[in-house]
Amino acid sequence: MITIENLYKSYGKLQVLRGVSVKLEEGKVISIIGPNGAGKTTMSKCILGMVLPDSGDIKINGESVLKKHLYRSQIGYMPQIGKYPENMKIRQVIEMVRDIRKKAAVIDEELIGLYGLQNMYDKRMGSLSGGTKQKVSAALAFLFDPQILILDEPTAGLDPISAEILKGKILKEKKKGKLVLITSHVMSEIEEVADEILCLVDGNVMFYETISDLKAQTQETRLSRAVAKIMNEGRVI
Repeated sequence: MITIENLYKSYGKLQVLRGVSVKLEEGKVISIIGPNGAGKTTMSKCILGMVLPDSGDIKINGESVLKKHLYRSQIGYMPQIGKYPENMKIRQVIEMVRDIRKKAAVIDEELIGLYGLQNMYDKRMGSLSGGTKQKVSAALAFLFDPQILILDEPTAGLDPISAEILKGKILKEKKKGKLVLITSHVMSEIEEVADEILCLVDGNVMFYETISDLKAQTQETRLSRAVAKIMNEGRVI
């Protein structure tokens, strides 16, 4: 579904992506991991069209999306920290986004219901806790039934029950054949929902493997230990 070809991006003298090439297939949950500054967010923003790479290409279903905009309607994005106008009510934010995407054929309000957001519609965004803002961000990411979901630390700030609701929703959408990309540092949560792990280090792909293969190659039963062993040895697989 997404093909990234020899992607480079730098900010001044800082080289953030160094020739990243990878194919991300539909019907999978893929977790993007790596140390801070590894290039995870920059790669995601390149896919979203929020950052233009210095060179290389990004293709969705075989067509380059660089400097294009319409493809974004296929993507649902949940930022790590959602920023909203503080004076707007939850209802107004959802209505505003729906108005922007009024051509959407399908509206998925499942998370709005599961999180009880309709009962808080008249609360202003500036008065919400971080966890409630995360619920709004999650609901908006899934709202238009996108074929690709990019979720940045999606469970950060969520209480355990809300986190389980979101993980259940992720797995449900995967069964529909969607591609879900998750950046996260929580290995135990990754293990619950992800099929594959893409690890970036210093702007390079260190490994891209299924969780089962990672465990088999390292002879570890826990994902966190498998990843730590590979990264401590500094080997590329």
